[in-house]
Amino acid sequence: MSTPVDDPLARERSHLAASRTALRAMREDVESLDISDVTANWVNAEVLARQIEERIKALADLSDTPLFFGRLDYLHAPGSEKAEGAEGERFYIGRRHVHDHDGDPMVIDWRAPVSQPFYRASRKDPMDIALRRRFGYTRGDITAYEDEHLSDPAEVSRTSKLLQQEIERPRVGPMRDIVATIQPEQDEIVRSGLSGTVCVQGGPGTGKTAVGLHRVAYLLYAHRERLARTGTLVIGPNRSFLHYIEQVLPALGELTVQQATVADLVAHVEIKGTDEATAAVVKGDARLARVLRRALYSHVTMPTEPVVVVRGSRRWRVPAYELEEIVRELLDRDIRYGAAREALPQRIAHAVLVQMERSGEAPDDRVQDAVARNSAVKAAVKAVWPAVDPAKLVLRLLSDGEFLAEHADGILDEDEQKAILWAKPARSVKAAKWSTADAVLIDEATDLIRRTHSLGHVVVDEAQDLSPMQYRAVGRRCTTGSATVLGDLAQGTTPWATRSWQEALAHLGKPDALVEELTAGFRVPTDVITYASRLLPHIAPGLTPVASIRENPGHFEVRPVSGTTDVVEACRELLRHEGSTGLIAADVRVPELAGALRQAGIPYLAPGEETTTDTRLTLVPASLAKGLEYDYVVLDEPRAVVDAEPDERTGLRRLYVALTRAVSGLTVTHTAPLPPQLA
Repeated sequence: MSTPVDDPLARERSHLAASRTALRAMREDVESLDISDVTANWVNAEVLARQIEERIKALADLSDTPLFFGRLDYLHAPGSEKAEGAEGERFYIGRRHVHDHDGDPMVIDWRAPVSQPFYRASRKDPMDIALRRRFGYTRGDITAYEDEHLSDPAEVSRTSKLLQQEIERPRVGPMRDIVATIQPEQDEIVRSGLSGTVCVQGGPGTGKTAVGLHRVAYLLYAHRERLARTGTLVIGPNRSFLHYIEQVLPALGELTVQQATVADLVAHVEIKGTDEATAAVVKGDARLARVLRRALYSHVTMPTEPVVVVRGSRRWRVPAYELEEIVRELLDRDIRYGAAREALPQRIAHAVLVQMERSGEAPDDRVQDAVARNSAVKAAVKAVWPAVDPAKLVLRLLSDGEFLAEHADGILDEDEQKAILWAKPARSVKAAKWSTADAVLIDEATDLIRRTHSLGHVVVDEAQDLSPMQYRAVGRRCTTGSATVLGDLAQGTTPWATRSWQEALAHLGKPDALVEELTAGFRVPTDVITYASRLLPHIAPGLTPVASIRENPGHFEVRPVSGTTDVVEACRELLRHEGSTGLIAADVRVPELAGALRQAGIPYLAPGEETTTDTRLTLVPASLAKGLEYDYVVLDEPRAVVDAEPDERTGLRRLYVALTRAVSGLTVTHTAPLPPQLA
């Protein structure tokens, strides 16, 4: 039986099929390229082959991922005069550009300017859009559509049901992109320019992580050549988080973005030890940068002897006072320690050449280089401006009380010096039990000696947990580029957690960054975020509570239980729903709960392991819950989550994080009384 030609759904399905065919043809065209005669050498051939391989990957057609999710019908041709009778154009909006064999677009990349009205147009400002159509999909096939006639004043405004369904769709596996659901306030941040740094303060479920990742994708689209040269980097709080988000950018066709933790950036030494909270706070304080600088430049000493260079039968003497002038001039220029050390022999050699010229000789650059390599010059440089190993410098500061006291004088008080001084000095860099905070200090010292490579754009997520010294480490990676800083002050769970974004951005080296606040909650149900927001006055009094825009209030229950058997039963109940489930508990409770799940025959995963249709439960230590989301969450023993932290405020912040991981429903189980702040 033939489908009627006026069936809109059939026409859209036909366009989807044709678009998939066109994408397949685009991929086949790239696969058939013969580069054997177009490259000058094997290096160029390797580079071109890798570029072609990445292009083929970017053109992959993911069967369960809709090729387009929306349609725009313009009243007039974009960019044309809006003359009466001018014919508009129709564009399908998707994750990547697709064209037919004639080069005509069948799907427009969501990042293109012509796609912007899909996210921003409204009845107040229709942006020349007659119709905005959203599509509903089931396993990659179009099953529904929904229209908004933005230029029709008679049509009543209503909430998009397909948009709500997409936001609330159950999730199994890693984080998905949000190109179909980006909201106007999110789109404004996503499309902000490359030159400026943006800081996004966003409560749970406001989509700040997704906004940051989509901003990277947009910047790579708008400034591809520049960022291809300078590079982009996404920094997350831990490996589990990076694994959770790692598929978002590839799904958008972006395969070149690096991902790392701060620990990865500063991995100059092997981490074998941990710091007590007091020591970690002092080591993370920005004042340590001044201590390190003092300690480093204490190695520079003023010359007391002349340098005598012998060339043939002639002896050239540079007096001590002239050497001192050269050294002081290099110090005053405030260039890197290593760069100044490399410049010093050339400056001494230049002083010798001046004498040669005065005596009638005509030396050239080769003579200056030879003088700079002279053994007498090398010996003078070694004595005046010796080479310094950054790890050995930090090792001495943390091991030698007198050395630390000398260079921390007036910066750190005695108690602070005592807190960071090792009780048992290490014998060598390799033998030292370095902590993560120590590695950041070594990174700071390394940058004082030689400049850190700067990238074009850096995204740092969960930034509220960084110390000032960690901000400096991140800032060094984007001194000539820009950054997107993502976080929530209410979710700061480290002893050094960020107190204000202005302070954090100053440490990052971006004091003029724009601070945006997202307050509309898309992911966390109304009842859940309302309950969690009871903690805000105690953990972040100045923050605006998140207001959920979800029409579905979600499942929410606070359930007194008698033991782990009841907690397991709560998990079993939530697993009857479609989607993923997370069991979040204080770290000390995880082994007991793991045993109870095994005894009950319920398979479970650790954070970072990918959920499947067969295994949809993840057992999550509260310390690793930040940034993760599950359709349903069982939160075990809130009191234990609070008590596991060194102070109550940090504990309540950890609890706030745990309470806000649910997308569709939350069950809170407890045997001990709940924290009074939740009353």
